[in-house]
Amino acid sequence: MNRTPWQRRREPLDHAELVGLLPPPGDPVLPRDRLTSLEEHLMNEIQQAQSRNAAKPQSQPVIMFPALPPERPRRAGRRLALIGSAVAVAVLAGVVGVVQFTGQGAADVAGPPEGAVPASVVHVVQGTKEGLSSTVDRISGAAEREKLPAPRPGQFLYIRSQVSWLETSENADTGESRAYVQKLHPRQVWLSPDGRRGWLIEPGNGTTSQDGLTLDDNRQEPAGPGVGAPSHDYLKTLTTDPDELLKKIYEETEGQGNGPDQQAFTTIGDLVREQVMPAELASALYRAAAKIPGVVVVDDSVDAVGRHGIAIARTDETSGDRTEWIFDPKTFSYLGERTVQMRDAEGIKAGTVIGHTAITERAVVDSMKEIPGDRSEA
Repeated sequence: MNRTPWQRRREPLDHAELVGLLPPPGDPVLPRDRLTSLEEHLMNEIQQAQSRNAAKPQSQPVIMFPALPPERPRRAGRRLALIGSAVAVAVLAGVVGVVQFTGQGAADVAGPPEGAVPASVVHVVQGTKEGLSSTVDRISGAAEREKLPAPRPGQFLYIRSQVSWLETSENADTGESRAYVQKLHPRQVWLSPDGRRGWLIEPGNGTTSQDGLTLDDNRQEPAGPGVGAPSHDYLKTLTTDPDELLKKIYEETEGQGNGPDQQAFTTIGDLVREQVMPAELASALYRAAAKIPGVVVVDDSVDAVGRHGIAIARTDETSGDRTEWIFDPKTFSYLGERTVQMRDAEGIKAGTVIGHTAITERAVVDSMKEIPGDRSEA
């Protein structure tokens, strides 16, 4: 997502002031009612964060939040995930964090933002088209065999993962910026099959408290689902023909992201990362992804918890980062995702790992916040 920030101030910030600080809006990538609801949610989060940080001295880092809607090219890595047909409620899985150091003593600030660590730099393994078809065949076959129980009405999809996203610090006096990443932290999501109810716990991202954040969509007339905002029930209605599926994704995401091919790849990645979907659809999505120009096989990648695997990847021509979907080299089951900067850009050096995820559990549970296995609540 775009990293154009606005600066948190000590005094309350109302909507009129916010309008004056934001850049002129471009063409929205979501329907207006969805954007409006998303903005309201972000405002609530910002106001809560202001209250927590009001007592901090001026020499402390001042957190910068992204403006909406995005105008600059979307940086893959940290994403703003929209859950189910209840797109009005945002899961803040991916808003790029920017910390700007200002005021007296800014030049002396040398450490990373609070809760962040220096981003790792890896040797970049080049991808290849060779073996793409056979690899995707194995991945698709594994996905089709991995049949999870279908949720019943009243049950919830549960996804647990370990994640780490990009944090950028910038010295306002010198313009120097440094890339950091959040410390690896757990993320838990509960979703109702219809997309109307949900819960998120991710305190390590500063998104929620230890108790979590509701994802419920309480509107009387919720926005309809789509490939960019799916519910489990909606996913069951999609075709499993790879060609037709890819055509639908291109049509629904037209004009979004950094070009149609990159946006199609990103959309499929968002679909498979945090869902419990029909096995036949998961298989079709991987076969569809292999048809996108620029998609390659990477022989070795590493997920957020250190598991090595083979990856299906694509480099964003605009931002220069490569998103890798990582699969177990023996079972070809999905492990997680890694995003690596492939060329120097925006103060981030080539080889820098700017995003990491690892899916550690997917399940169907009977109640909100139930932990699989012991029926306790988070």
